[in-house]
Amino acid sequence: MSETLSADAKRSPFILASGSPRRRELLARLGVPFTVVVAAVTEFEEPDADPRHLVAHNAALKADWVSARHPDAIVLGADTTVFLDNTVLNKPADLAEARSMLAMLAGRTHTVFTGMAIRCAATGLAIDERVESTVTFRPLGAADIEAYLGLVNPLDKAGAYSIQDHTERIVAGYGGSFTNIMGLPIETTKQILTRCGLIA
Repeated sequence: MSETLSADAKRSPFILASGSPRRRELLARLGVPFTVVVAAVTEFEEPDADPRHLVAHNAALKADWVSARHPDAIVLGADTTVFLDNTVLNKPADLAEARSMLAMLAGRTHTVFTGMAIRCAATGLAIDERVESTVTFRPLGAADIEAYLGLVNPLDKAGAYSIQDHTERIVAGYGGSFTNIMGLPIETTKQILTRCGLIA
């Protein structure tokens, strides 16, 4: 499958296959016009899955679904998860699960994985990438967790936290791409879009 496009790529529609407001915000920083189409798919979210395979699978699932319906467009799908103790921490189902996740992460270092998939059905374009970062949490007591939950909605966030919101309350440090931890590694995304001809 091709990993490069002709000069016509600059005229191809560009679609983000994600409803995440954080990914929209991050992608907008690159200055490439895009539209959003949310893929109507059921993501794989088993807690005992290999996180590398999980994010790659879900990113491709989203990109393939949207690309099949917009064959002339270049489509970007992405998926992010948190991994600790051989357990995938996806979006918590409720506040009780969010508390449990934050308690599990407290005082420890975990890994954040993001998978990205670029597709264009008309040209056969297919690029898959994965980025890993690490995050070390501060020690958190029950009161610290409740205070954080009073400031941030954890239910739409893998691992029940948002590194860019009230960072000092929960994070002691991180390694790798900060924007990867947010949900879309901008450095790698820029490289991919340059390969596709969307960025000069």
